[in-house]
Amino acid sequence: MGRKAEGRVGFIGLGTMGREMARNLIEAGCIVRAYDVRREAIDELTALGAEAASSPADAARDADIAITMLPDTPQVEEVVYGAGGPKSGLLTNPPRGRLIADMSTISPVAVRRMAADLKAAGIDMVDAPVSGGPIGAKNATLSIMAGGETDAFARAKPFFEAMGTTINHVGAPGAGQAVKLCNQLICGINIQAICEAIALGRACGVDLRQLREVLLGGSAASWMLDKLGPSMIEGETGAGFRIDLMLKDLRLVQEQALSLAVPLPGTALVTSQYLEARAHGEGAHGNQALFRVYDRMTNQSAQPTG
Repeated sequence: MGRKAEGRVGFIGLGTMGREMARNLIEAGCIVRAYDVRREAIDELTALGAEAASSPADAARDADIAITMLPDTPQVEEVVYGAGGPKSGLLTNPPRGRLIADMSTISPVAVRRMAADLKAAGIDMVDAPVSGGPIGAKNATLSIMAGGETDAFARAKPFFEAMGTTINHVGAPGAGQAVKLCNQLICGINIQAICEAIALGRACGVDLRQLREVLLGGSAASWMLDKLGPSMIEGETGAGFRIDLMLKDLRLVQEQALSLAVPLPGTALVTSQYLEARAHGEGAHGNQALFRVYDRMTNQSAQPTG
């Protein structure tokens, strides 16, 4: 669990990540008023001590900070500008503390536009995407990379400390999202590299569990190899951080790179493999499902040797 925190939080978006993040805020001592498009998600959190909200604006009412954790850019824009018209969004119904922290992974360009529009209305926005996946969200050990004005970050930081352990202010609005896209680029290519190593090891007939242990002891070690290696080897189909979400993040990476004329050939290759995985019905499965692309390419199934 993260540090103790005080204050009222309007939390919008109670998916796999958001639910755990909101729970940690409750356990840290915050009063959380929560909203999600799924009523059952709200009910699950109210059972843990949250207050139920009927809309994003209702969640933000009387809050010191409104936090959004949503799937993609359009959903965040709907909350800020109002899906039901301008009067229903946080731009015209800001939290009492006039501070919004978006912790989703979305377009840096959209963040800068929303931050400017909110600032013109006297509302501060911090973009604070996270890394660490469902495990980090559950254990309040997320890495949080935040963009925004220094004062706004300082006001948001006590709430971030209830959800994460590595918290960095990385620059102006949009900078947090830029750093997160760099993070996802590395993660995607790292996962692909692990898939290729396991595929080669399997073809060579080595014990895959032992292969992973050996690699973890040397310069090939990585968080992904440690956490996802076993599920790749065992062929698990659990959710975790879903293929669909990683593909969305890689799309954002490539959109940003294209706008800045930065070539990313490795990212383009792994994105095509994520598309192949989704085409074979793996979209709702976790990142470890990327290994089944190699099952199909090599006409083998992922089973450990030994």
